[in-house]
Amino acid sequence: MSSHPGPPLPDARYVTLPGRGRTWVREIPGRTPDAPTVLLLHGWTANADLNWFSSFRALADEGLHVVALDHRGHGRGIRTWRPFRMRDAADDAAALLDALGVPSAIVVGYSMGGAVAQLLWRRHPTRVRGLVLCSTSSVFAESDREQRAFAAMGALSVASRVTPAVARRAVASWILDRRQDSAAVEWVQHELQRNDWSQVLAAGAALGRFDSRSWLGEVDVPAAVVLTRFDRVVSPRRQAAMAAAIPGCVVFEVDGDHGVCAMQPARFVPQLVRAIRSVRGREEAAGRPAASSTAR
Repeated sequence: MSSHPGPPLPDARYVTLPGRGRTWVREIPGRTPDAPTVLLLHGWTANADLNWFSSFRALADEGLHVVALDHRGHGRGIRTWRPFRMRDAADDAAALLDALGVPSAIVVGYSMGGAVAQLLWRRHPTRVRGLVLCSTSSVFAESDREQRAFAAMGALSVASRVTPAVARRAVASWILDRRQDSAAVEWVQHELQRNDWSQVLAAGAALGRFDSRSWLGEVDVPAAVVLTRFDRVVSPRRQAAMAAAIPGCVVFEVDGDHGVCAMQPARFVPQLVRAIRSVRGREEAAGRPAASSTAR
C-alpha cells in the first residue's frame, strides 16, 4: 500500500500514444455505451489527480465517460527531451482520444488546461463536441512585466534541479490551505515530486506565449466558462473577456480563488457540473450555442 494514499480516485493506467510516448490516464466508464466522453485537462504544475480529485465522483454520478490525463512533463505524463510546446499538449490529447477509440469529447480545461483545450479545438475541431473552460484565459501575459516573468521560466527550466522543492511549496500553497490535515499535505507533496520540473517550467514559458484572441471568436461548438471571481492567478477580467469572445458562451461564476477546485470543491464542483450539462444539452439539441448569459 502506498504511504501517500490520498483521496479515492478512479482506476488508472499508462496509455501509449504512438510516436509520442506514454502518459498516465484515469478513466471512468460511462453509464451506457453511448455516454458522452468528458476529457479533463489539468492546470500548470499540477496533474490530473491534484486538479480533478474532487470532481471525479460528481462526474461519474452524471453517467459520463470520464477521461483525465497527465500533460507531458507533469505527473506521470509523457517524458521527452523536446521543448514543451502548447500545441504538442493539444496533439497529445487528440492522440489519447485516438488510442481510446473516442471520436469526440466535451473538453474541460482548467488554467493551462484551458489553453490546451482551446488549441485542441483549433487543431482538431472534429474531436471537440463542446468546451468548458475553467479559471483560464485567452492570453496569460500582456504587459511587459508579465511577459518577462513568463519568459524567465524558460531560463529557470535549465536550472530546475535546484528549484523543485521551492516549486512544490509554491504549488502546494494554492492546492491546499493551512486547515488541511498532514496526510493531505503529504499526498500533494508526493504528487508534485512526480513532475519533471524542467518541462514544467518550460510549460510556464510556453503558457506566457499563448494567445488565442485572434481566432477565439471562430469557436463553433457549445461553450461554457467557469469563472473564478476572486482569482489572483488568472484575473476575472481576462476570464470574462475570453467568455465574451466565444459565440454563445454561458458563464458560471464561482466565489473562489485559483485553487478553488481543490480547496473549496463544494463551491467549484456544482458549477462545473452545471457547465458540462449546459454544453451537453446544447450539443445534443442542435450543436448550436445559446445566447450568452451568466448563471450563479
